[in-house]
Amino acid sequence: MTNHWADLLRNPHPLSSFYSTIPPLKSVRLRSFHIDWRGPALTTRIDFPEYPEHAPREWSALGHNTLQAHLQFAAVDDLTVHGWIPSTFVDIDISFLNDWTIQTNISGAGLEFQFNCSNSLTIGHISSFRATESGSDEVSHSFLRPIDARRFSSIPDTHVSNFYDR
Repeated sequence: MTNHWADLLRNPHPLSSFYSTIPPLKSVRLRSFHIDWRGPALTTRIDFPEYPEHAPREWSALGHNTLQAHLQFAAVDDLTVHGWIPSTFVDIDISFLNDWTIQTNISGAGLEFQFNCSNSLTIGHISSFRATESGSDEVSHSFLRPIDARRFSSIPDTHVSNFYDR
């Protein structure tokens, strides 16, 4: 049995290298979500509640204060969605149904997702930026993966499928 959501990550290294203790998924800003019927998978784009204490120096030198990433849930089943308020703060709660399936609840003011999925999560498209006073992320981003850094200087529009589908 796991004690922390990050124990479910297939690829925890980026986050574990940034944080001494990876923060819980409480009061994360939900920027977007993407449902892929082929998985079926649900990918959320979230801002972490705390900026990492071991962020790359170049990110800190730019005055960045927000870490953003895609968090993907695979083999999604029994999805229900009520409401949608873009860029709302949510809590993501995970509980085990059995050894290989988790129930996930994403809830905040005016929004609730509930679904079952695989107990194997994936983190991706990690970026850093300086949030505006309004909380907007429509600013320049620094991406962790070199391929993302070469392709993007900010978050692409939602029709850019190779950013949101993978």
